Amino acid sequence: MALSTSTATDVDSDERLDLVFRALSHRVRRAILQKLSQSPSLVTEIAAPFDMALPTISKHIRVLEEAGLVIRSIDGRIHRCSFGPEPLRYLETWLTQYRPFWEGTLESLARYAEASEPGTREGE
Repeated sequence: MALSTSTATDVDSDERLDLVFRALSHRVRRAILQKLSQSPSLVTEIAAPFDMALPTISKHIRVLEEAGLVIRSIDGRIHRCSFGPEPLRYLETWLTQYRPFWEGTLESLARYAEASEPGTREGE
């Protein structure tokens, strides 16, 4: 007996989330996205601040491309990368389903903290 049924859309959604989370899981890739969110850049410009070989940076860019977070355009030998924000919107939508939990947890913590202040508990 199956616990749940998955549709093709569910699998696609899960795979998309996996790609985005994997892409965001490395600090170099997050730094690349930060740079690209400010302006499109050549691969060599992206690589400049890192103490890494160009092929290593290219691998990071490929992971970001697979997730849809980077869009690369090629003109001869010139590779220009730009930021692709759509996967982050998708990720935000996914995270929104957990907002009620966090808001409830934070409200409970605030009530506890207020009740724990000296002079607010019974007998003080």
